[in-house]
Amino acid sequence: MDDLAAGLIAEIGDTARVITQPQIVERLSRDFYWYSPVLKPLLDGKCADVVVQPLNAKEVCDVLRYCYAHEVPVTVRGAGTGNYGQAVPLHRGVVLDLQRMDRIESIGEDGVAICEPGVRLGALENAAREQGWELRCYPSTIAKASLGGFLAGGSGGIGSIAHGGVRDFNTVRAIEVVTMESQPRVVLHEGQAVHDILHAWGTNGVITKIGFALTPAVAWAQCAVAFESLEEAFDFSEKIAIDATWTKRLLTVFEWPIPLFFSPVKEVTRQGKALIFALIAEDQRAAFEERALAAGGEMTLSAPYMGLRSMPLLSDYTWNHTTLWAMKANPAYTYLQCGFDAVRVREQLAMLKNKFGSEFLHHMEWWKNGQGAIVPLAIPVVRFTTEERLNEMIDFCREIGVFVANPHVNNVEGGGRYREDNAQLQAKYRYDPKGLMNPGKMATFTPRNAAEEQPA
Repeated sequence: MDDLAAGLIAEIGDTARVITQPQIVERLSRDFYWYSPVLKPLLDGKCADVVVQPLNAKEVCDVLRYCYAHEVPVTVRGAGTGNYGQAVPLHRGVVLDLQRMDRIESIGEDGVAICEPGVRLGALENAAREQGWELRCYPSTIAKASLGGFLAGGSGGIGSIAHGGVRDFNTVRAIEVVTMESQPRVVLHEGQAVHDILHAWGTNGVITKIGFALTPAVAWAQCAVAFESLEEAFDFSEKIAIDATWTKRLLTVFEWPIPLFFSPVKEVTRQGKALIFALIAEDQRAAFEERALAAGGEMTLSAPYMGLRSMPLLSDYTWNHTTLWAMKANPAYTYLQCGFDAVRVREQLAMLKNKFGSEFLHHMEWWKNGQGAIVPLAIPVVRFTTEERLNEMIDFCREIGVFVANPHVNNVEGGGRYREDNAQLQAKYRYDPKGLMNPGKMATFTPRNAAEEQPA
């Protein structure tokens, strides 16, 4: 470890940014994999030898050149808010922590932000709104999550009901990556080529610059509506979701008792009732209230949204933050990631409830898919007893036509977001022939001799 640290210090010329203190190295070798009771025992104790914090693409090249020559594994870290162990080094080596590469270089008149990967999404949202723009989509971890980490390991979130996920509608305009070769290259990917790198967990290159499309800013309102049953809440949410006349950024449905877990905002919940959280255009708020009341709902919150400083901030209880609140209430809870059939969704919800009862609590999010259709996704809160029972839930979902992206596996392919055309795998062969980038996380990769001919 001493030799490794000394070699890396010589490369970047700064002792302070080559970290060997055990507690810091351990902390920066972790992410939120403990959301999964399957991944937790698998990844607990995994730790790098050294953490390096580069300041620019040149330093990234220098570090990768050194590690390639000495066959040292490199695991790239954004902000560490991922839930699948993306940033956990399986084979020690170096954690390349990009948090210091956090500049917003520009926000153009065309609404495209040019950023370094370590920029926090909350900072980008605030800067964008100052210029009349906002993020198209962002995770519930916006305050901490980095843009590079979101593209490497995330999918979508708040805003996806209008703009889809990070892989949809040309939201990611360009990605610059550094390769893991004897002489690392800086390679720019534009257009469809960005899909070679998106959601690859840092297995096939280090993201050093991003062109990220924004959308015109909207004055939003936060609303919460309680309904007597999940069926009523879902019916109302569907009408709002699929009606293009509503301008919306978030539409989330919770089955009771999930709202019981939201202790900091208990005033907007109602005992025994299903709940909807929404971000609706402020100029449509009165109409939304009227529509909700006519549908039998009770408005428990209706107020202008003041940005990320809003109190309460309803997005802090949606998407995968819902799972976090459930786990705080009962550590036995975990989650799945599901996609329902827009036609059969009610039948599918009923079948899951009939089979699993209170083991499987419904939490729905609306999303615009890549074809422009508004579809119901879900991050159900499930009670964990055994891995076998969890797999039974997954198998039954798939049996009844519910797509599952399994968050309890530690490789790109197993999570369900892997591209069927093998674009990410082919990029790994081009850019990381020795397999030193986050080794073990791309299961279909077989290391090859650097001299071998690589796939085109």
